[in-house]
This record gives sequence, C-alpha cells and structure tokens, in this order.
Amino acid sequence: MGLPDVRRETGWVFGLMALVTAVLAPAAGFMVAQLGDRREARGRFLIMAAVSSVPILFFLFFGVLLAECPDGYHC
Repeated sequence: MGLPDVRRETGWVFGLMALVTAVLAPAAGFMVAQLGDRREARGRFLIMAAVSSVPILFFLFFGVLLAECPDGYHC
C-alpha cells in the first residue's frame, strides 16, 4: 500500500509528531490550568496525561525493551 520509500522516509516524522502531541497537549493544558488556578481542569489534564501515557509506555516496553529479533538477526 502506498509508496514504500515515502513511508520509510516520512514514517519516523509522523511517529515523532504523534509522540510530541501526546505529551505536549496534556502538559500545556495542565500549565494553563495551573496558571489560571482551575482545580477541576488540572484534574482533567492529569487524567488526559495518564491516558496518553499508556500507549507510549506500551510501545516503549514491548516495541523497544522487549523486542524480539527475527531469526538470523542480532539485536
């Protein structure tokens, strides 16, 4: 599906942007809520950060730390 060269070259950019936005949005929202002294909004952004961290930790744990090597490859 698609052009493999384009996916290979730009795939890491989209992955990086997904990671940045998953971390940046809750952090920025929390800081704005902190400056505005809005307790309920801070709680919502903390929940948002916890929910956003689950796929990131899942990828880090299973995709990087416990990655299996295919036969013939040395990791």
